[in-house]
Amino acid sequence: MADAVELWKDACRDLQSLLHPDVYGRWIAVIRPAGMEGDTLTVHVDNNFYQSWLEDNYVPLITEALSRAAGRPVNVRIEVSACEQAAPAQEAETGAALSAEAPKPRQARERHSRFGRQEPILDPRYTFATFVIGPSNSFAHAASLAVAQAPARAYNPLFIYGGTGLGKTHLMQAIGHHVLATSRSVVCYINSETLLNEYIDALQKGSVVSFRKKYRSADLLLIDDIHFLAGKKQLQEEFFHTFNALFDAHKQIVMTSDRPAAEIANLEERLVSRFEWGLVTELEPPDLETRIAILRSKLAQAKGTLKDEIILFIAEKIRSNVRRLEGALIRTLSYSSLTGQPMTIESLSNLLRDLLEEESKEEVTFEAIQRAVAEHYDVRLADMTSKRRPRSVALPRQVAMYLCRRLTRSSLPDIANAFGKTHATVLHACRSIQDRMDVDANLRKGVTSIAEKLGRSL
Repeated sequence: MADAVELWKDACRDLQSLLHPDVYGRWIAVIRPAGMEGDTLTVHVDNNFYQSWLEDNYVPLITEALSRAAGRPVNVRIEVSACEQAAPAQEAETGAALSAEAPKPRQARERHSRFGRQEPILDPRYTFATFVIGPSNSFAHAASLAVAQAPARAYNPLFIYGGTGLGKTHLMQAIGHHVLATSRSVVCYINSETLLNEYIDALQKGSVVSFRKKYRSADLLLIDDIHFLAGKKQLQEEFFHTFNALFDAHKQIVMTSDRPAAEIANLEERLVSRFEWGLVTELEPPDLETRIAILRSKLAQAKGTLKDEIILFIAEKIRSNVRRLEGALIRTLSYSSLTGQPMTIESLSNLLRDLLEEESKEEVTFEAIQRAVAEHYDVRLADMTSKRRPRSVALPRQVAMYLCRRLTRSSLPDIANAFGKTHATVLHACRSIQDRMDVDANLRKGVTSIAEKLGRSL
């Protein structure tokens, strides 16, 4: 046992130098050496959650640290302490009971301690009044407003997905603001990473029942970045029961993600199906007119003024997301205010040089191109990489290959791998589409439209 303890101490010193202090404290410091048998060190943790998380995420790192400390290959076996084995069964029993018992509706909001009822922390800027509507987000906005006006009666759950900085959190919090302003419902807003941290704390402190009551007593549950649940098996199990309890009690659930539920890796199928029970809506990058409208709206809120040519320049150059667009505007206004100099296109180009470089560097992904093409031609995403050859599939696939070639800096072999084809096939597709676009105005218009939807121009 003494050898096991010393080996573990040496490995821990190594791990401390590699990991962030918070990560080390949460996941490594709680591990206890239990004994050494041959080339395997057995360590103990308090519960199945820690065991599962460490096995999924840290075993290779721990094994390397142990091997370096021992000067020879050493494996690690993670076990739950014998004295803790009864706890998970008891927790599961309680969880089943809570799932079966629907949360009781509350008539008033109150503040409470740690895992009790509490007002959500919502950004006062994120309301429906400040959301700029355009073709890329009008459906998501309409769905969100419908949910806010009739929680659990319009669309339940509401699943909003899209890229970073496109307004998912804005719409979600706007729902929360509207419900709080028009009813006495209990609103709970949280992002998935914070949810995980709260769950871990609850496991450590034996307060899982309070944790469950907090979320299962909500009338409106807003979960941001639900894709963060990927691979977290025990938290998925916990959220599965919470989802069922709320849904069965006719409570509204709203979730955001950076991708559709079906495309979240390592997410249980039963959760995927539930996330798709209600309405799934996508937020896309705003078009030029919407970007201009967003800039004018932000400008009015800031009580600032800019020439039309300056607004147009920013809108044309910053295409990826609203957050970066707003950052460019703030920088522009600050420059004008601090220097007192009139803004010109030349000075603006210098001021925003780093943002403009980032915009040009950021390549659209193969998957994003394939999805955009599939949606445009109304075919399945899987058809992009299938071996089927009917015209209804062949043309969209060739268009996707062409756009991958035009909109990315990837090589022909890389593009070929993304489609399961040869680079000669990709080359033929690119030449074929280019030739056809020269004589087919409808095809050219369609391909250009897809590129613009991806925030790019041909």
